[in-house]
Amino acid sequence: MTDTLLSLSTPRCRIAPLHADDAAALAAITDDSVTSQVHFLPTPFTLADACALIARSGGGDVFHAVRDADSALIGVIGVHRLASREYEVGYWFAARARGQGIATEAVGALVRSLAEGQPDATIIAECHPDNGRSRALLRRIGFAVTGRPGRRPGRMRMTWLPAPVDRIDVC
Repeated sequence: MTDTLLSLSTPRCRIAPLHADDAAALAAITDDSVTSQVHFLPTPFTLADACALIARSGGGDVFHAVRDADSALIGVIGVHRLASREYEVGYWFAARARGQGIATEAVGALVRSLAEGQPDATIIAECHPDNGRSRALLRRIGFAVTGRPGRRPGRMRMTWLPAPVDRIDVC
C-alpha cells in the first residue's frame, strides 16, 4: 500500500477509496455522534463538507468507503501519512452499523493490509480516553496504549503491534 487502497474485501464488507458520488451517503452517516468525536469534522456535516472531504482525499490523506453487502456506505476509514514511515488510522461508522463487529472487521483488515504493504512503518491511532468502544476496538485489532498523549488535545496515542502484548495463544 502506498497512499491508496485499491480494493479490500472482508466477509461482510468491501473497502475502497471514497468517490464523488458517495457525498450524499457520507453526509447522511456523519451525524452529531460522529462529529463530536472527530476533531476535523464540522457540525453539522453538510453535503458541501462531504464533497470537500472526498476532494481532498489523496496524497497523504486517503479516505476509504466501507460498504455492506448491498453496497451501501456504512463507514469511513482514513489513512493519514504523518511521516515517511508513520501512518495514522481513524474511522467512523453509521449508527446502524455499530455494535455488530463490522468496524472491528473492516478497520482490522485495513490495518493488516497497511502493515503488510509497509512492514517498517509505525501505525498509530488516537482515541479519547472516554471513548471506551473505540478504545476497545483498537485493542481488539492489536493497538496498545503508549502512555503518550496524542497530537490532539485530550487524546491518547495508541500504536499497532503485530502481535498484541496482552494475548496468549494456546494450542
